[in-house]
Amino acid sequence: MHFYGSLLSILLVVLSCPLTVRTRRVAPLIEEDWARRPHRAAECTFGKQIRELGSTWFADLGPPFGVMYCIKCECIPVQKKRRIVARVHCRNIKNECPELTCKEPVLLPGRCCKSCPGDFSSDIVQDLPAQLTSEEEERSLKHFGTLLTGKTSQVLRRDEPSPTSMYNSAYNYLATGRFTFHRKNLYYSFYLSTSTPRPRNIQFIDGSGSILEEQTIDPIGGVYQNATGKLCGVWRRVPRDYRKLLREERLHVSFIWEPSATLTGQLSRYRALSTEQYSSLLEPTMGVDRSLMSGAGATAIVSASSASAPSIHVSLVFNGVFLPNDVSEVPLIVQLEHMEKDYVVLREEIIVKKPSNELNFGEVRSALSGADLRLLTRGKLSISIMSRKDPQALRLAGVVGPRANCEMYQTLLISETPSAASGLAWAFLDRAGSLRYGVQLIGLEEESPLVTLVDEGGKRRTELEDLTPSLVDGLANGSLERPGPRFLEPLFNGELAVVAASHVGSMLRGRLLQRPVADAKDTAAPVLLRRLSQEPLNPGPVGLVWTAVDLDCSLHYELEIAGFPQTSSTNSHEPRTLRLYLETMPLVVQGAPVARRLLEEFTGYVLEGSVTGLSPVELYRIESGIGFLEVTDKQAERILKAPFKARAPLSCLPHYADNDVASVVAYNLYPPRSDIETGACFHETRFYEEGTQWTSSTDPCYMCHCHRGLPQCDPMPCPVLTCAEGKQLKPASGHCCPICSSPGINMNATGKNVSSVTRGCTLAGQFHLPGASWHPYLPPMGFDTCAVCTCDPVTLEVKCPRVQCPPLDCDEKIAFRPSKKACCRQCPAMTPSTIVGVGGDTTRLPRDQAAPSTRRTADEILASGGCKYPLGGPYENGMEWHPRVHSHGEMKCVKCRCKNGEVRCDRKRCPRALCNTIAHQIKRGEYVADSDDCCTVQCRRARRHHRNNHHPARHSVTPRELS
Repeated sequence: MHFYGSLLSILLVVLSCPLTVRTRRVAPLIEEDWARRPHRAAECTFGKQIRELGSTWFADLGPPFGVMYCIKCECIPVQKKRRIVARVHCRNIKNECPELTCKEPVLLPGRCCKSCPGDFSSDIVQDLPAQLTSEEEERSLKHFGTLLTGKTSQVLRRDEPSPTSMYNSAYNYLATGRFTFHRKNLYYSFYLSTSTPRPRNIQFIDGSGSILEEQTIDPIGGVYQNATGKLCGVWRRVPRDYRKLLREERLHVSFIWEPSATLTGQLSRYRALSTEQYSSLLEPTMGVDRSLMSGAGATAIVSASSASAPSIHVSLVFNGVFLPNDVSEVPLIVQLEHMEKDYVVLREEIIVKKPSNELNFGEVRSALSGADLRLLTRGKLSISIMSRKDPQALRLAGVVGPRANCEMYQTLLISETPSAASGLAWAFLDRAGSLRYGVQLIGLEEESPLVTLVDEGGKRRTELEDLTPSLVDGLANGSLERPGPRFLEPLFNGELAVVAASHVGSMLRGRLLQRPVADAKDTAAPVLLRRLSQEPLNPGPVGLVWTAVDLDCSLHYELEIAGFPQTSSTNSHEPRTLRLYLETMPLVVQGAPVARRLLEEFTGYVLEGSVTGLSPVELYRIESGIGFLEVTDKQAERILKAPFKARAPLSCLPHYADNDVASVVAYNLYPPRSDIETGACFHETRFYEEGTQWTSSTDPCYMCHCHRGLPQCDPMPCPVLTCAEGKQLKPASGHCCPICSSPGINMNATGKNVSSVTRGCTLAGQFHLPGASWHPYLPPMGFDTCAVCTCDPVTLEVKCPRVQCPPLDCDEKIAFRPSKKACCRQCPAMTPSTIVGVGGDTTRLPRDQAAPSTRRTADEILASGGCKYPLGGPYENGMEWHPRVHSHGEMKCVKCRCKNGEVRCDRKRCPRALCNTIAHQIKRGEYVADSDDCCTVQCRRARRHHRNNHHPARHSVTPRELS
């Protein structure tokens, strides 16, 4: 109990450290690099589990301890200057248990406190309280917007206010935003006025000015942002406490250009956003009173209906159109007019009961003619709001364009009949209001399909547009100029479908559904993931994925899958567990190394995530189009796969390319990380995996191996033969060393082999003729010339005895090896002793070395539980021996044993008492028995290590170590 108490006390101290890492189960390298990012998410980690801010849980220490139900942990916010970070805080709740009145309380499973039998009191400590489901929470966090003007920006508390902060150079900048909460992520979209540059940073802050989230804005933007003129992004994994601030409208957003240039606005719930079709950002017009309208602006939320009675609905959020003496019941004029002609479409008066300097609201509803409605959809109308008392001095105006949301409409095209065909489609509205679209079809190339847009919202399907003229080789890209309400209403409602049909009966169909845009979707087009088997399936799974690389060299991906068959099994209601893998390869050549890593394990059919820490070479391969994304199921069965490309910033790419062999080899000289690169070696037109060995294809007398990404080749040394020269045979091509003649091999007058020999021995994948002898090849050291292997011409058994060294005539302490490759030691100033060759008595083995059995064949030994062994095997079941290493000889401290076909080797452990005895013998100069030579070495090494680590003269303790 004392041990467990100490463990828990240490645990509580360790868990008090602040921890902030990424969410979800991802590759370990992501968490390493995420810690270096400038602005980290407010999250906690406990073991391998990621916890959001405000969550509570019981400590799970894993085996053998398990869940400690008396240790309750929380992820709490901690203020550091103006930023909020997360910290894990754990405490013992044993003392919080209620007092019991029964005599024999019981401890129920999963509880910390005991309870009386039959008593389920709520005082017993529980885990997390019940939370809203994701669907309920998303419904409660919809339709938020904001207006950022100089008048809406509040002076929030700062730790060190400076005199320069009193002057805001961005006071006349203007922006409006929309916010969508989806899957615990808060997506944001902004329109900026023509005079407002893109900010450097965006911050989400609370009412006291504490920074909850901060992001750096790309000054250029991606494909989507440039085409739409919007600013798009996402705040991922919003903590529950911050979602509460959003729900209560106590969350603010701030744009930062420089310390003295900021705009701030409050995130408010606008119900009109649920039906918004068009947006407008209104700014002061020419000729207004700048002293009164400084810092003023407005945004309009516009929706229209093309039913039997066309109508328009305009909601306005504004400020700055009031005179100094306007206190109450102030009349304003809302006007909708043609921009190019002097034509007023709509003019209405609204009354503001109590004007505010920050935000005011107004609403207009009116009937509209069909012609005027078409002008609205074509971007020909502008909206303005002005003071009725002085409309020339107080006036805001802006063009009505596509709604401000950053959104993409996409679908997977699935066959309604058994077919290998598949496809995808996507569309979005650009800044001019045109519908840009893309369609990709695979499997219908020879059927001349027709591609159409169909409204499936009514009882009858209505064909709206034929996209076939833009279809070339299965790809269709184009735009529809300013589609009207008959297009936009089914598009916004998720009822606009893409249909590809052929004259032979094939048909692909899918409805375009809205998806928020951020990171990966801010690119040119998605990639179609196809199943590896092209046989007709009913239905066949298909997927699409968006990918992008940001300025931090992080790869973002958004995946959607559809078309899985509906099974009738009992587990069909359970979510399917899938895995997403990233593969990259340098070249498409034989044996090319494939770097494969798990990006994420997920359930369901939609995935959004990112990975950091990719090497520059990996990013270059992705940009070059030799990267692949693969989806597998839990049983590692490959389901979908496709190559993809993603443009990376120049700062993320290497200083060289690996599109040829030379630079691949150059890169392997300095591989960045062993868990990223495979370490494969390129040699003679192909790649070899790390640790493999092979014979050179250009010179069969060279053996090669792959070591740390570099190929190393050594010439084959030929052992000295024991037979006479007249009986030596020169083998055919592919064999480098001569062999002694045997009954199964013939030779002609020239001494060359003339028969085709199929019998022989195989060792380490190399074939050897009967009677052949060779030195074993042991990577990475090369050929072991101190051992000679032979292929028995009769039994075809391989034996590899080592060279037997003669006894020394001098003290072993003064003996030495004349060279690194010398097998035996010799005495100084003496003629080297004669070495006993392999052709001698091979039954002489070192002390404690058990000889392999020669009474039975190798197959008989293995069949009865014997073991294979590279040098000297096979061994009988139950036999023990000391292994030999060519560079060290016999390993006396290691003993191997063959048991039921498996070899197990253990190192001898010397007890402390024996070490003390040996130490006293050495100190007194006494003789140490040979049986203890292994322990002698170990005890001396342990004693030396102890003395070096504890002698004050050799080990000085630094202040850092004391702390």
